[in-house]
Amino acid sequence: MAKKVGIVGAAVTPFKGRWYEKTYYELAQMATREAVKDAAISIKDVDAAFYSIYNDIFERTCIPEHPLHGIIGMQHKPGIRISCGGATGAYTISAAHAYLAGERFKIVLVLGVEKATDCFDFLSMSATPEVIKAIAWSGDSFFEQKLGWSASDSYAEVVLGYMDEHPGDLKPEVTAQISSQLSKQARTNPYAQRQFDQVTPEEVMNSRYIVYPFKELEICVYSEGAAALILAEEETAKAMAKNSGKPIVWITGLGEANEHSFAGKNQKDMSRIMSGHLASHRAYDMAGIEDPVKAIQVVELHDAFVHELEITLAEFGLVPLGRADSLIEEGIMLPGGRLLVSPSGGLIYCGHAVGASNIMSAWSARKELIERNLRTAMVHGTGSTVAQYMACQILEHE
Repeated sequence: MAKKVGIVGAAVTPFKGRWYEKTYYELAQMATREAVKDAAISIKDVDAAFYSIYNDIFERTCIPEHPLHGIIGMQHKPGIRISCGGATGAYTISAAHAYLAGERFKIVLVLGVEKATDCFDFLSMSATPEVIKAIAWSGDSFFEQKLGWSASDSYAEVVLGYMDEHPGDLKPEVTAQISSQLSKQARTNPYAQRQFDQVTPEEVMNSRYIVYPFKELEICVYSEGAAALILAEEETAKAMAKNSGKPIVWITGLGEANEHSFAGKNQKDMSRIMSGHLASHRAYDMAGIEDPVKAIQVVELHDAFVHELEITLAEFGLVPLGRADSLIEEGIMLPGGRLLVSPSGGLIYCGHAVGASNIMSAWSARKELIERNLRTAMVHGTGSTVAQYMACQILEHE
């Protein structure tokens, strides 16, 4: 029987549009140091490291994890790097969980770091064109990349397919209100890149289009930062919790799914994010959750685009497909509603340091469960062309 696995420590660095004064080495050190401190252990107690780094071009090296291992004090121990697009962090948590559940290790470090805006375009004197180009190289370099593929275009394809199928859903006034709500939640997150960037629904609706139907204030921002978790198997976790005085948040369910990366017959249904449906329900099955609406209290999801947030929560079964606007219209995610959605501010307002993002989400979900004395949360990552990759975890606080 697989071992039970829990989160016993967690930390994030501030997420910033640009960390001028820190390399990705230093950001990794910062997050590791604070996570180990949170778990009340020494780095010498950690058996292995799992590195969550999405894009080699961001880090300016083809094996960006190799200099980190000795710098953070893990020399002579195993280390493995995971890269699965925007779902890199969530997949890294899943990989670490498997090693612990399989009794390979007792304590592991899950470390995500990204230095996206070290990319720079000297024609525009801005990072943005080079960052977009770096992301495009992680997509399909034979066909779509040459046509100008971007992450926004890719996700817009899925959203437009959903809107064709459900023309009354994802109304602009609702997506604008969700963005405004996320901005308010970021106010209490001292690590958020846009902590003090509160916006009104009217400001969201009046912001410019980036790619239809996404407005500028409905999409994530490029970020730099790091996040880390300390995971441990059951007996070790209980001993560590007794020493640290902090409760364990157990990972009770995991699910993953990868779709086809191309649209078309027998390939990708553009009106659905099936990877989200399959991954979430696999996680529910593992956790023994029969009714997610009753069970899930907190969701920290990969909300790179507000419209994607709505569709994803519908695929999770937390609102009906075709009625995702009920998140606002029925007050489900408003203050006092039944579901706390991206309390960190999400990827739009906390920031999207890709390899670190889903790990930041796990840090936030754990924090909310403990501080609010709630029981069950869900963490989610998605990534690559047309939401191809998906990984979900169910967290439970006893």
